[in-house]
Amino acid sequence: MVPVSFAPLDFAGEELVLMKSNALFWPSERALLVADLHLEKGSWYAKHGQMLPPYDSRETLERIADSVKATGARRVITLGDNFHDDAGTHRLDPYAAGMLEALTRALDWVWITGNHDENMHRSFGATLVEELEINGIILRHEAKRGETRAELSGHYHPKMRLKVRNRHIARPCGVISRQAGQKTGQHTGQHARQGDRMILPAFGAYTGGMDAGSPEILDALGPASRIDAVLPAKGKLVTFPLYRAAA
Repeated sequence: MVPVSFAPLDFAGEELVLMKSNALFWPSERALLVADLHLEKGSWYAKHGQMLPPYDSRETLERIADSVKATGARRVITLGDNFHDDAGTHRLDPYAAGMLEALTRALDWVWITGNHDENMHRSFGATLVEELEINGIILRHEAKRGETRAELSGHYHPKMRLKVRNRHIARPCGVISRQAGQKTGQHTGQHARQGDRMILPAFGAYTGGMDAGSPEILDALGPASRIDAVLPAKGKLVTFPLYRAAA
C-alpha cells in the first residue's frame, strides 16, 4: 500500500513514486533519487556576510534518512549540486559529516555532480560520476535539450505557484515532458522509454525555485508534445498543464 505522502508516476515504462519530501523513489531499483541538495549553502552565505541558521545540511540529510526509512531504499542517487560549492565538503560540521558517512556506509550511494560541485573534494566513500544510465534512463544534473532518450535531471528547482483559499503559495514540483502518443498513466513500451523526461524538484533545505512554466524549463525539455508540472497530493499525482504543442 502506498502511503498518502507518496504519488505513483508512470515514467518511461517504469513505475516511480514522487514523494512529498521532493524525493523520487524507484521501487524496482530500490533507489531514492534526490536533486539539488546544496549542502552547506548556509555556511557559504555566512562566508559572504549573509548570516543564515547553519543547520541546512543537517535538516537535508535527516530528510533523506526519513525518506530512505519510509521507502526501504537500498540505494541513493543524487542528481547534482550536492554541495553549494566545491569546498562545501570541508565545511560540514562533525554532526552532519557523521550523518553523511553513516548514510553512505549503509547505502549504495552515488553522487552525480552538477555545476555547483563539478570538482567535489570529498566523496565520503560514495561513488562519484558525471551521469548514469539505468534501464535505458539517463540520470544527469541538467536536462539536455533535444535528448531523445528517457531522462531524469535537476538543476532548475521548479516550483508551481497556486492560489489556495485566497492565498498565493509556491510548492516545489516535478516537470515532465512527453512526446506525441504518450499519456500519463499509460505504458507505451520502448517508445515511451525514449521520450519521457523529468526535472525533479529541489530537495535541499535552502533551495529557492524557478517558476515551473518558465521559458528556461520549457526550452530545456523541448521539443515535446506536452509538458506538465506534477505534485503529490493525498496519494495521487496532481497535474498542471504547462505546454501543449499545436495540433
